[in-house]
Amino acid sequence: MATTPVTFLKEVRDELQKVVWPTRDEIIRLTGVVILVSALVGIYLGGADYLLTKLIGLIVTKH
Repeated sequence: MATTPVTFLKEVRDELQKVVWPTRDEIIRLTGVVILVSALVGIYLGGADYLLTKLIGLIVTKH
């Protein structure tokens, strides 16, 4: 069912009024969590990449 752009925008406004927006403190705290988790995953993947690169290097040079 097609709706007019005006109807669509009114429905969007109605839905946005139902949203429970996070507080400033929640945003700051959750942003910190995202940065921390991203750094930990980056360190883990970087370490795994380094170790696997060294391992493959050892395997290749032995043959």
